[in-house]
Amino acid sequence: MAFSATFSISSSSSFTLSRKIYRPFLSQNVHSLKPTSLKASSSTSVDYSTAAVVEKQSTPSKTGNWQWKFKENSINIYYEKHERESPDPSKNILMIPTISDVSTVEEWRLVAQDIVQRVGKVNWRATIVDWPGLGYSDRPKMDYNADVMEKFVVDLINAPDSPVSSSESDLVIFGGGHAATLTVRAAKKNLVKPTAIAAVAPTWAGPLPIVFGRDSSMETRYGLLRGTLRAPGVGWMMYNMLVSNEKAIQSQYKSHVYANPDNVTPGIVESRYALTKRKGARYVPAAFLTGLLDPVNSREEFLQLFADLEGKLPLLVVSTEGSPRRSKAEMEALKGAKGVTKFVEVPGALLPQEEYPAMVAQELYQFLQQTFEPSD
Repeated sequence: MAFSATFSISSSSSFTLSRKIYRPFLSQNVHSLKPTSLKASSSTSVDYSTAAVVEKQSTPSKTGNWQWKFKENSINIYYEKHERESPDPSKNILMIPTISDVSTVEEWRLVAQDIVQRVGKVNWRATIVDWPGLGYSDRPKMDYNADVMEKFVVDLINAPDSPVSSSESDLVIFGGGHAATLTVRAAKKNLVKPTAIAAVAPTWAGPLPIVFGRDSSMETRYGLLRGTLRAPGVGWMMYNMLVSNEKAIQSQYKSHVYANPDNVTPGIVESRYALTKRKGARYVPAAFLTGLLDPVNSREEFLQLFADLEGKLPLLVVSTEGSPRRSKAEMEALKGAKGVTKFVEVPGALLPQEEYPAMVAQELYQFLQQTFEPSD
């Protein structure tokens, strides 16, 4: 979710790329990890020295594919369910990954496992889904935009055969990056009615618009680049050069996706690289890079989405200490903003739920306790 180096597109039908056009995660300038300055309050202590991501297997209780019917397409949507065996009824959490070139359910697995294994007054189960066009879901060639992605979220939640379908209105939604903001947008329109939302490192601007803006001249250039990335032959060649190689993925993770470069393991890089080689992998990134998946066009609109939910539901915002400068500024704008019930800050950059799952899980679980387990 970021853009790096020099971007140059002429006004004619040809364009020039200088160095690397972009990296799939937003913005630059990641700060060093400072675990002693953690601002998130918590009633349960966390060992910061061991809270970073570790490479261990987290086995879901169930995996499957849900058929999302959109226009003439029937798209397999990959999902995972995580739950603890219990005779008690459960409440549902839907976890939606951050939108990026390498978006995947894997970023939420350890958080899901942590939360569902906790024993409290409420028994929780979690469902993680991959976006259409990303992760392990099908990747058809479609005209992806923010409305399409919002429609997916709405259909996923409301469809009778959905993996998160429930006879009770008990759904909590955790979303990262653009997923958080798209969820808030859908809730504002009353298209979905979650009982609570947690926005983790929320973003609203794609890599190019957040750096270069959205005037008519730039929109024309974005369209040219988007068309090139989607084209047969040259599109794959450009995508492979800029995104689909292990060196580029490792570089982006170390520079701005994770706060601590030492947390970027070969296993993570290999897993994400494999995702970029799936059939149709470049279509959603082409839209994301050029701003077509942006839920809003300005900070004012971003803040208004949250403000419109004031008094309607509990809403947690999880910001991060090491987010890229531009992305962090948008998160910080939500501190004390109307509609935001609680604002916390944890270590990490753009994927804190993957890099520091223990700390993110603790904040999310505390939010669930405060919301659904009021003290006697």
